[in-house]
Amino acid sequence: MIKLNINGKEIQTEKGKTVLEAALAAGVYVPNLCHHPDLPYIGSCRLCVVEIEGMRGYPASCTVEAKDGMKVKTDTPALRSMRKTLVWLTLSEYPGDPQKDTQLEKVVEHIGREDRLSDYVHQPKNIKVWEEEPLFIRDMNKCILCGRCVSICRNVRKTGVLGFVNRGIRTVIGTSYDKNLKDSDCVFCRACVEVCPSGALKDKQEYTEAEKEKTLIPCVEACPGHTNVPVYVQMIAQGRYQDSYEMLRQKLTFPRTLGYVCDHPCEQACSRGEVNEPICIRFLKRFVSDRDTKRWKSKLKIKPDTGKKVAIVGGGPAGLTAAWFLRTKGHKTMVFEALPQAGGMMRTGIPEYRLPREILDGEINDMLEIGVEIRTNSPIESVKSLFAEGYDAVFLALGAQSGTKMGIEGEEDPGVLDGITLLKSVNLKEGTVKIAGHVVVVGGGNVAIDVARVSLRKGAKKVTIIYRRTRKEMPAAGEEIEEALKEGIDIQYLTAPRKVKPAGQRVNASGQKVAPSGQLEIECVKMELGEPDKSGRRRPVEVKGSEFKISADLMVAAIGQKPVLFPELDPLLNETGWIAADPVTLECKKKGLFAGGDMETGPASVIKALAAGRKAASAIDRMFGGDGEIDHKFIPEEETLMPREIGRQEAFAYRERAEIPVLPVEKRADNFNLVEQGFTDAAARKESERCLKCQLRLRIKKTPMPF
Repeated sequence: MIKLNINGKEIQTEKGKTVLEAALAAGVYVPNLCHHPDLPYIGSCRLCVVEIEGMRGYPASCTVEAKDGMKVKTDTPALRSMRKTLVWLTLSEYPGDPQKDTQLEKVVEHIGREDRLSDYVHQPKNIKVWEEEPLFIRDMNKCILCGRCVSICRNVRKTGVLGFVNRGIRTVIGTSYDKNLKDSDCVFCRACVEVCPSGALKDKQEYTEAEKEKTLIPCVEACPGHTNVPVYVQMIAQGRYQDSYEMLRQKLTFPRTLGYVCDHPCEQACSRGEVNEPICIRFLKRFVSDRDTKRWKSKLKIKPDTGKKVAIVGGGPAGLTAAWFLRTKGHKTMVFEALPQAGGMMRTGIPEYRLPREILDGEINDMLEIGVEIRTNSPIESVKSLFAEGYDAVFLALGAQSGTKMGIEGEEDPGVLDGITLLKSVNLKEGTVKIAGHVVVVGGGNVAIDVARVSLRKGAKKVTIIYRRTRKEMPAAGEEIEEALKEGIDIQYLTAPRKVKPAGQRVNASGQKVAPSGQLEIECVKMELGEPDKSGRRRPVEVKGSEFKISADLMVAAIGQKPVLFPELDPLLNETGWIAADPVTLECKKKGLFAGGDMETGPASVIKALAAGRKAASAIDRMFGGDGEIDHKFIPEEETLMPREIGRQEAFAYRERAEIPVLPVEKRADNFNLVEQGFTDAAARKESERCLKCQLRLRIKKTPMPF
């Protein structure tokens, strides 16, 4: 360590540090615009000039090494005057006032502005503004030539996309041959945006400092489970498959199941989608989950028994997730499941061609191994009885296992079913639903698609989906819709049913109107889209005079779901008919009673149910006096850090999304064989390498500001 005097105050600093670094570390702000703690020193802005005893002139403090005994002044009348001149020179080439909330604006406000040449007239540079490119805007009219973007692109990321173009007063920062970023092999890491002090490089999406992380890493924010998507994807690119899986396992109870059935909101949010196509995140999750060696089990720590007992009503994803995390915190958990097998809608609602049962069973067995107890064929009809049995907390996770009515004439006909009933009958092999002939499915969600594809596999000769909006508004996963179409399912958009009645009516000997067995006549009407409704989608409106009829053997309504609740819960319902619970803790009006999942939010995805189970487990643990920290620590924090260097990657922006391999259509008839096949190692590595590595931007240090 060495000692030096800055503004009359003796400070210590490490040998080799610059005067600017020493001052900033000691809390002495020295104005600067080209300095950045992650970058080599340039000395281009000259704002950090200081006076050093025994040294001629006014050196830039970012280029002078601190010496033992050195005496430095950072704020004198001469220095203030020089800085105002430098500010004027900088702004004389800047269009208008400094952009709001930039370092330039804050530095100018700190130093102050004075006109040095009152008759000077700014001459616009008229440099092209690149607004049509992905993710950020390049407006080099606002560039102050500090060189930071060039330095971080070349020296830190090693991509070398940006550079100084032309010489002298015509110098600008741009790409080779003034190409757009995609054609310049840009990897869109946006480190250049992060270090730009003037607003010349600016994110298209605006955000506050508090919103920065969730905005810049949208995949994590979009995932209800908040899994660290960028890190586990990058681990796949590095060939660290088990590490990647264990990153998932730190937060998720059903990572492998999710790899097969997650509705992947992370992909819809993925920043790569603005460059060309999003990363195939769900399938990468499946890839590493299929290769799990179970190494994580040796790292799993179960805390000593606390003596606390939790009753969990419902053995679906929310209930089982809560049971898992509570058990690892040392609490005893008992899951009460009304059906013969646990799994909830993962078992009763998702067909085996999407989720082989051995995968679901394997992840449930992992829970049984650590002491989670599951009591099947055990419907619960009283919360009071559970508390009376000595349970310290109850988590209601009943799901939404009942279909909703369409509200049309004739839907009570035995030839009209709800989608949940049909899927449950098939998935549990109950054999209570007979499927044949022409099946008409009403709805546009994943349940409707599942019902249609299951019907084909169970003997239907023809399947038609009628949906009252267009494909754009269909909530079902795009890949599921595509596979349904490939299998020959007909989708009639902008169509809604109005009534259903037995077809081919005739009068029997008793004078009663009857119909041929199994035949239905469905009266439909065409729709058109009007103004948006409360869901944000355009409201479907009937087209007058567009009525037509469809003949069918079976009609299935897949338009919604609801929970089957017992009377004791009626006082807990809100105005929408769902259980009312605290949005943060999921605790209900009664202390110790929690509710989450579909019965609290309405029908949702598996990953949202898992998130509810996590939330409940954390809240219950805190109620028991714990810290509520339920995540496991399988991978040390330092092992999750990715290299800051990316390197030049030719045609990076044009790398296409991996195609999901599927079973040929002709091999799907009359069976429930898995449709989506797995990635090869090469395909998974190639796909994971398309990631923009958004998390690296958050590791760039912050520039010291005057206030």
